[in-house]
Amino acid sequence: MTRTVDNRLIFETVKRLCLKANIELREDVLSALKAARRKETGARAKEILGIIIENASIAKEKKLPICQDTGMTAVYLDIGQSVIVKGDLRKAIEKGVAQAYKEGYFRKSVVADPLIRKNTNTNLPAIIHMESVPGRRIRLRVMIKGFGCENTSKTRMFRPTEGISKIEDFVVESVREAGSRPCPPVYIGIGIGGTLDKAVSMSKEAIFRPIGKNSGKPHVKKMEKALLEKINRLNIGPAGVKGGITALGVSILTYPTHIAGLPVAVNISCHATRTAEKTI
Repeated sequence: MTRTVDNRLIFETVKRLCLKANIELREDVLSALKAARRKETGARAKEILGIIIENASIAKEKKLPICQDTGMTAVYLDIGQSVIVKGDLRKAIEKGVAQAYKEGYFRKSVVADPLIRKNTNTNLPAIIHMESVPGRRIRLRVMIKGFGCENTSKTRMFRPTEGISKIEDFVVESVREAGSRPCPPVYIGIGIGGTLDKAVSMSKEAIFRPIGKNSGKPHVKKMEKALLEKINRLNIGPAGVKGGITALGVSILTYPTHIAGLPVAVNISCHATRTAEKTI
């Protein structure tokens, strides 16, 4: 049996998710920050973490943005195969994003052309990903990505013979090179496999996984834990003031790939990792 969903529900849901993601820090991220503050031994690192936690509290209480860079919005939809959307789906998504940025008084950071650089003044267009899945529900996920951290993300096409140790070296070096620019402590998403674009897409989606919840694949879980340990030995620390917590977590997604390739993408997300989701 099919189910009809009015596009106005899509609009309202996207709007609420954009508002929530920009104002309320994810509970898993907040918990990880509090755990980091307890674990840190350096006075300056502890102080920075305390300020970050206080900032998140003020943002939620006063309904203000967690970060002044209210980012570029990515919307992920998993649409049930038995769902019929009444009305224009893409327009509903775009309207939801634009309305949230207007109502929230969020900074609008999107330019219409990457070379001419004229602001659209709506924070549109959004980046929209859609997947068809079994069922009668729609899962909506919103990611707000500031470009301080986005600009430090990297990709590399490895030879299939290079293996796990070379991938780990690449990830650690990417974080080392980024230094304080992505506003650590960071959350790192990694995509391995597929094609170049699939690896990048997975590195973004990996950030939706709650911090502390490792991959269900034993060899990938082992890699996540090893990378987190290596990254936290870099001594970059919160805001780059040095410390034992440079990353809050590492999340890896994998996908089958070609016999001649091994694509790897590293997506670095700042301490204000901003996502929100709802199933309707």
